[in-house]
Amino acid sequence: LDKATSGTALINGSTYRSMNNPLRTVGAMLDGPGANKGRTAKAHLTWIAQSNGIPPSRINEVLAMTGLIEASRTRIGGFSLGMGQRLGIAAALLGDPEILVLDEPTNGLDPDGIRWIRRFLRSLAADGKTVLVSSHLMGEMEETADDFIVIARGRVIAQGTGDEVRGDHSNLETAFFALTEGHSEYLSGGIDGGEQA
Repeated sequence: LDKATSGTALINGSTYRSMNNPLRTVGAMLDGPGANKGRTAKAHLTWIAQSNGIPPSRINEVLAMTGLIEASRTRIGGFSLGMGQRLGIAAALLGDPEILVLDEPTNGLDPDGIRWIRRFLRSLAADGKTVLVSSHLMGEMEETADDFIVIARGRVIAQGTGDEVRGDHSNLETAFFALTEGHSEYLSGGIDGGEQA
């Protein structure tokens, strides 16, 4: 949504801003549900659906897909962090988009929720959807993703399958640190965790 200082970002050959019905092409969850805490889950999804010409029947479908049917009339302020993540995913799925962009979807989920999201994302991909996930949890991404892109300071420094990006390293996290060495915007301090510019 932000204007690029250089270059372009296209989705199926078009910019996001130029799309007539963007939620039918791209569903995104950036920083949780982004919902008014006084609204219910159903009310939150209803206004999004109405503003994008999405049929009301889709609301219950995405609530069911994300396991939120029983919580549909609960105010979002009473949601756990994991339930908020599920609501954000439900909102991203409203337009039945072919592309999903999810930022840290496992944040705040308990082990059962993490296993659920892993299976859920794989099922969406198996149905032909493109699922892009940004995360700092390398171990979790190794369990979830098929292809990886490592970005440091706005530049792609590696991409490929897990084996290709991992290379000779024992795991993806070790490979990530080796690949990004010298590309960090800050340096970790000593044991106290201080940072230097």
